[in-house]
Amino acid sequence: MGIEITALHWIYVVFIMLIIIFMVRRLDTTLISIVGIFVIALVATGDFVASIGGVFNSFIYAITELLSTILIISIIVAMSRVLTKTGINEVMIAPFTKIIKNPTLGFWTIGILMMIISWFFWPSPAVALLGAVLLPVAIRAGLPALGVAMAMNLFGHGIALSSDFIIQGAPKLTADAAGLPVGDVVMASIPLVITMGVVTTVVAFYFLKRDMKRGTIPLVGTYDNSTEQELEQTENLLSMTQKKLFALLIPVAFVLDVVAMAIFDLQGGDATALVGGTSVFILLILCVIAFKKKGLDQTTSYFIKGFQFGFKVFGPVIPIAAFFYLGDAGFLTILGNHLPETSHGIVNDLGMGLAALVPLTTEIAVVTLTGVGAITGLDGSGFSGISLVGSLGNLFGTAIGEGTATLTALGQIAAIWVGGGTLVPWALIPAAAICNVSPFELARRNLVPVIIGLIVTTIVALFII
Repeated sequence: MGIEITALHWIYVVFIMLIIIFMVRRLDTTLISIVGIFVIALVATGDFVASIGGVFNSFIYAITELLSTILIISIIVAMSRVLTKTGINEVMIAPFTKIIKNPTLGFWTIGILMMIISWFFWPSPAVALLGAVLLPVAIRAGLPALGVAMAMNLFGHGIALSSDFIIQGAPKLTADAAGLPVGDVVMASIPLVITMGVVTTVVAFYFLKRDMKRGTIPLVGTYDNSTEQELEQTENLLSMTQKKLFALLIPVAFVLDVVAMAIFDLQGGDATALVGGTSVFILLILCVIAFKKKGLDQTTSYFIKGFQFGFKVFGPVIPIAAFFYLGDAGFLTILGNHLPETSHGIVNDLGMGLAALVPLTTEIAVVTLTGVGAITGLDGSGFSGISLVGSLGNLFGTAIGEGTATLTALGQIAAIWVGGGTLVPWALIPAAAICNVSPFELARRNLVPVIIGLIVTTIVALFII
């Protein structure tokens, strides 16, 4: 394939392994990520001073890429704190307590709702819509905040995003690269999506219930203790009539957002922006009405609290995100053109290099597509490598004489489950932040179920072909 694997590629692999070891052993990854960025920069440029600057520039790149997520999380948290402070949240969640009566119902209800909404509008706005309302209900029913985050994450960023049946952004990319009609890839992905989704969520729920019985999971999120302090300071600032009115109008506002998304075909970032803007206006109106003359000051105060929370949650993640962004388009922006001319980015090069090393049998082709998909997902987008798996699906399918659509769909599922937001820490931050749990702890919780799911799905793909 003409791919040149250099020292940079091997250094990147070594630091990926070190970061994974650090995460599994519950060690902080900041130091190893920064050292990895510096070493790669030094080898690439040969300039000590430029390498030091490269660390800073990589942080800027990571923050720029993550900024929209930081903003939506900060604004939603600020709004939810006002809802809690005024007592509106209590009234809003009351109807849901009749449905979500125990942890099992909480996990599966939240997960399925998340999956359905994510199919239509992608997961980020769905997290914002569901998390603020259903998290308190689930906790009261006995489902830990970490369990809520797992449900939203696995069903939204896992099942819905990897299948993408409605919007079809992911299958369109893979189908184009494989030279197939998008419908063929969608149809081929259905049994694989079902297998991956069922196996992963059932295994995750089993481990969750096991640890709940052992009492090793705190009921509420403790990643940012100021949320608990805020709950203790709830005040009766509105009359019951006002609380009921706002408890009705606020969900109506978000339902109208959903309608607008459908009418104006708003997806991804545009849909998230609409939810964020709506939350800003809700925050403004509530502060003015609840705090009256102090409303202007309180508005600023809540924005500050929201941004403090957002950057506190993202702070530990920015260095590791900066490192992994070097594996894709971030390398050129941060360090300049120091890769071989034939390079498609470090991560994609590694995936293509792996594919070039293996003999083309059906069994090897299936395992390789899963492996390449998972490797290309390590940059955290999930989407950057799916064109590559589409091309490889076409190559392998042609070589073995069958199964091109299935191979393409398998690579797509592996890439998005790993990179779209169930294993890479910064990609699953929306669910972690809304639930006030550590994104690294959520990634650790997802690791075994997702690996088991990928293994079973790979075996099923082998039988389908």
